[in-house]
Amino acid sequence: MPLSVIGAGFGRTGTLSLKKALERLGFGPCHHMVELFAHPEQIPLWDQATDGAPIDWDALLGGYRSAVDWPACHFWRELADRYPAAKVVLTVHDPQAWYRSARATIFRYMADPPPDEPAAAKAQWRLVRKMILRQTFGGSTEDPKLAIGVLRMHDEEVERTIPAERLLVHEVSQGWEPLCRFLGADVPDEPFPRVNTTEEFLGKR
Repeated sequence: MPLSVIGAGFGRTGTLSLKKALERLGFGPCHHMVELFAHPEQIPLWDQATDGAPIDWDALLGGYRSAVDWPACHFWRELADRYPAAKVVLTVHDPQAWYRSARATIFRYMADPPPDEPAAAKAQWRLVRKMILRQTFGGSTEDPKLAIGVLRMHDEEVERTIPAERLLVHEVSQGWEPLCRFLGADVPDEPFPRVNTTEEFLGKR
């Protein structure tokens, strides 16, 4: 199945909440970094993509109707070109709050030594460091001004590139209404998902 929704926002901007919301609205399964834990066979393909190798996106993401978070957001441009009918959701968050959350979670994970086992966990750690630490943030996330600058440049590039009618800039705190209106879906009679807080992320480690 072709992708219907592409998430262009960086991790720690509410991407796991968006994943749950999209699946609730019928746009699942939704790819997210957590999928690599269940499907480690995907890791070599994402790794090849970070090296610039040609990727059969239909084969890699053929079982998904949407994709958010890293690694997919790293390839938002390629995915938007490959699936021109897909809508793009750019999740955004207060930059200072985003940096605090990322520093306590993703950036901390990248700074830790690689896990000894299983092999897939080590491969994922290497992928994350290559894709996020080196390719996205230039090798360091220690300076909040520089990291926030990268975030802002990314968001601005997405907004410049994707036509307005195809793009939703969304804060998950806005809830269901903007997302459902954008996707033409009915608003569920339940709270918008709020998952993977910093505390929850750290509790899983």
